[in-house]
Amino acid sequence: MKNLFTIGEMAKLHNMTMKTLRYYDEIGLLEPIKIDESNGYRYYSTEQFEQLNTIQYLKKLGFSLKEIKRHLDHRDINGFLELLEKQKRLTEQKIKELERVNRRFQKRINDIKLAQEIIELEVVKIIEIKERKIVRLVEKIHSEPELEVSLRQLENLANLNSSIFIGGVGLTVDVNDLINRKFNKYNSIFILTEEEDIEGPLVTTFQKGTYASIYYRGDHNNSFQYYQILLDYIRKNDLQIVGDAIERTIIDHYISKSKEDYLTEIQIQVTY
Repeated sequence: MKNLFTIGEMAKLHNMTMKTLRYYDEIGLLEPIKIDESNGYRYYSTEQFEQLNTIQYLKKLGFSLKEIKRHLDHRDINGFLELLEKQKRLTEQKIKELERVNRRFQKRINDIKLAQEIIELEVVKIIEIKERKIVRLVEKIHSEPELEVSLRQLENLANLNSSIFIGGVGLTVDVNDLINRKFNKYNSIFILTEEEDIEGPLVTTFQKGTYASIYYRGDHNNSFQYYQILLDYIRKNDLQIVGDAIERTIIDHYISKSKEDYLTEIQIQVTY
């Protein structure tokens, strides 16, 4: 049985490209065992199969070619263990991050499914809500463009990924503006988050307690009349407003083309 293989045969046997093998040769990672001086053909031997297998194995584990070359050049067991332990730590970090992302997606799925099931619209409900962790940027917002700019600023300042938090974004109306029935501006933008390891000056909470809540079909542009309904209910039932109003559009034009699907909730914390 022959013990020399052309670069094409070597590439085919190991399910890779000749270009990759040439690059490995160029950086000294896997050099041909023989080069025909007359035609420049590269030849590899079966003794190099295991070396190439090791390279491919370590690549799949996430090691860089530089790290693989360093190991192959020195090849000591302690160095190899150190490589594996380092990559294990990186893998654990990736798993943790993927689990975090998965929880966020699941929460968003639950949000939308719950929104689809809501039947009672434009009706005030008194509900008990547990404490919610948020990342909040206090800033006056008067228009949709200002909202988008503020959201980008919040994401950047808090180092958050916008694609993960779609749907977890909301706005607040200052308690004094509520009392004076002024709803033409917001005083902050926030992102709901349940991540325990998120820290920073923008991290705060919405208090647990009793809230007057209303759902309606529409977005932030339609909120005025529903604030009026909420405040009328609060006044008629002798409730006291505790803090800022919380307004969150759960389904909007980014999710559905049909305005009939839009859904927004407004909450105002109250006491008896």
